[in-house]
Amino acid sequence: MPHPRAEDARASVRTDDARPAANPENVGPAPADATRPAGRPESDGPARADRARPGADAGSARPAHTEETRPAVREPNVRPVYAEEARPAARAEAARPVVQRSSVRGQILDALRTALVAGELAPGEVYSAPALGDRFGVSATPVREAMQQLALEGAVEVVPNRGFRVIERGTRELAELAEIRGLIEVPVMLRLARTVPAARWAELRPLAEATVRAASSGCRATYAESDRSFHRAVLALAGNAQLVRIADDLHRRAQWPLVGGPVSRGRADLVADAAEHTALLDALIAEDLSVVQALVREHFTGAP
Repeated sequence: MPHPRAEDARASVRTDDARPAANPENVGPAPADATRPAGRPESDGPARADRARPGADAGSARPAHTEETRPAVREPNVRPVYAEEARPAARAEAARPVVQRSSVRGQILDALRTALVAGELAPGEVYSAPALGDRFGVSATPVREAMQQLALEGAVEVVPNRGFRVIERGTRELAELAEIRGLIEVPVMLRLARTVPAARWAELRPLAEATVRAASSGCRATYAESDRSFHRAVLALAGNAQLVRIADDLHRRAQWPLVGGPVSRGRADLVADAAEHTALLDALIAEDLSVVQALVREHFTGAP
């Protein structure tokens, strides 16, 4: 026959399984939904808290919900999210230098063109990229890239393991360039002389006067740039960007020095050439087509 106390103990175990563990003094009936389905994990109720604290005083009263058993309320994440963290690509882009290598290459290309027109790069001579880089205070890379562009334009040729040689040009090549320029620009200028109003031609007078001042300085490189600027402005009135680009390239090639000296034309030649610009504008404004035709053809036969 089972001992009475053992029977009471088994009854107590069944009772604890049917209701949530609480204060030992709370001996009220268990709620109807206290029975959990099989396999359901235990809830974070008071019984879990009591089991986690085996040394708790059985006689001390605890509320049904304590800070240990109450569902945790998460504090909102108040840490600021900085733009640098959210947009690393933007930060990397902002950190780039303002001056790109392509800008340095363009500056070196302009400097080499000026040196070429001024006769500082002599025809037939070979120049290395490192030596020119020391001259301009840059590395050899942008100089080499600029020289490659000049090679495409026909100003220099590549010499393997040495550098770049300035092309030797004679009077025949200069005459051929002048002929091509005449075939392209003369018909365009004559057509513009019949269609462009005098007021538009008057707007180009400052450019023509700038060529006169540049020629008076005796600097061939300065005059070459102002001369091309005037011709670009005239051809731009035709509204053909490709025409302007091709004519400007031919004009630049015609300005390279010839074999026999760093500068093929002196100051007097430059001044005479610049005077033709102002005379041409005067004829265009006066709408004197015969004078315009004569000046245009004469201008290209001796174009620098």
